[in-house]
Amino acid sequence: MSVTLDVQVPSQYPADKVFKVISDFDNLAPKVIPQFIKSIETVQGNGDVATIKNVTFGDAVPYKSAKYKVDAVDPNNYSYDYSVIEGDSLIGILDSIYHHVKIVPSSNGGSVYTQTVIYNCKGTEKPSKEFLKKEKEVYENNYKAIEAYAAAHPEVY
Repeated sequence: MSVTLDVQVPSQYPADKVFKVISDFDNLAPKVIPQFIKSIETVQGNGDVATIKNVTFGDAVPYKSAKYKVDAVDPNNYSYDYSVIEGDSLIGILDSIYHHVKIVPSSNGGSVYTQTVIYNCKGTEKPSKEFLKKEKEVYENNYKAIEAYAAAHPEVY
């Protein structure tokens, strides 16, 4: 059994710029949202498919760590897929959490940040509606914080 969460955040910035920022998430997140992510460390690979990374969460998160694997990287289509495969962020009831991040160009020259999160459950127990609502808010707010940081540093992005 699985549960799907869809996140969409409109952006005034074009898809290529947003994808560039999202591609630097490992470096940006600990600087911009340390209350949620203290660090992201590559333990195997070079960032491409099959790379394994460890995430240490900040104090605003009810769990401490996660290990994830990069499933797909497609800069031409502005997409990045990864799966959380270990850690207490699996909340004891999940086998894995699959993330599909895609930046969709808009007709107005901006884009839409989309993130589909699939929680793959071990059994019949699934994440609560309250849990999913909080998760969605965190994903939306973290994206907005990262985007605002990038907008304030145009020389880099």
